[in-house]
Amino acid sequence: MGVDRPRRAERSRLRRFGAVLTCLCAIATTVVAAPAHATGPGGPCALPRSQAHHSEGLDTWNQDYPRPVGRLDAVMVFLSFPDSKPFVTPDRLAADHFPGTSRFFERASYGRFALRVHPLKKWFRMPRPSGDYHIQRDWDGEQRSAYLRDAIAAVDKEVDFRRYNLVYLVADPDAPGVDSDATKVVNLEEPISVDGTELRRVVTVFEHHPPDRNVLAHETGHVLDLPDLYHRPTDGKGDWDTHVGDWDIMGSQFGLASEPFGWHKWKLGWLAPRQVDCVSGPGTTVHTLQPLESPMRPGADARARMVVVRTGVTSAIVVEARSATGNDSATCTEGVLVYRVRSDTASGGGPIQVLDGHPGGHACWGESVYPPLADAPLGAGEALEADGVRVEARGHLATGAWTVRVTRG
Repeated sequence: MGVDRPRRAERSRLRRFGAVLTCLCAIATTVVAAPAHATGPGGPCALPRSQAHHSEGLDTWNQDYPRPVGRLDAVMVFLSFPDSKPFVTPDRLAADHFPGTSRFFERASYGRFALRVHPLKKWFRMPRPSGDYHIQRDWDGEQRSAYLRDAIAAVDKEVDFRRYNLVYLVADPDAPGVDSDATKVVNLEEPISVDGTELRRVVTVFEHHPPDRNVLAHETGHVLDLPDLYHRPTDGKGDWDTHVGDWDIMGSQFGLASEPFGWHKWKLGWLAPRQVDCVSGPGTTVHTLQPLESPMRPGADARARMVVVRTGVTSAIVVEARSATGNDSATCTEGVLVYRVRSDTASGGGPIQVLDGHPGGHACWGESVYPPLADAPLGAGEALEADGVRVEARGHLATGAWTVRVTRG
């Protein structure tokens, strides 16, 4: 089951990650090697997929999930309850999420992934009052299963589930038993057999109208085998955004820079191996990186978008350039973003951690979900070190590209 963050959780300043900001100064003579490109899904910088839930490994694809290259068809159905008359029309609820969610993925994938939703613009009546299902964030398994069984039975006569790769079940937001904090993907240990096919996962939507920003893009990310990148405090207190802050939709649906990390784009097939500069040995390399958000023609842009430095069997440091365009148009900072990836860490456990280029600094107060990481990108002339890797942002070109020097000792 995908576990999702509470709505607008209290944001507090916690301890920063241990990336060390240094000045770009004169350095001793080094041997400069040309960057090596990863040669395929099993290249030297492609971390292995592990048994961790939503593993960040990308040497192979988990066949339990649909691969988001080409077209994916989704059906959206609307559920009402006998204890409440809906105030909002299915048309309006569908427009809360689409075409916005489809456009998000179209931009993020450079046009390589088309999410096509088919909303059935009518209410389907559930057999029991909304309160009977005890809908809540950490939902009891039996009650959740009862809700899913009743929902599928209510719509089965009018929906041929064989036609769809994904199902969105949208509940009447004004029903008294509906909890807006319960929206999530349900992964079924035992698939539901219907219309000669098996439903393995369903997105249950319990959003207010209007809904949280980008919430369905986040949930759809789970359907594509992407993990939660936020930190869930064990005691229910503290900040949820200390791992990645605003960066990547899988961290927070409220984030100012919701573009998926380059690592996720590589995993999903939206970046080709030729667009990934792989550093697998010691030495110093210099790279020119195009901004991750900038559009490109499929199959025609071979310029690098990401540098990956392999640091262990299941770990790597990743470098990419971020700009205030596309899905990141709301961000207040730009530059060279550096983060750590671990493919043996499960969803919600911190499989990706953004390294802070400005420890002690902050940005975007009042807008950012976690201001201490909003200023994480390096600017020209700045550097940081982590895990034996030094990353220097050497300059910002007029084309928008960044030149980066990477030293692995």
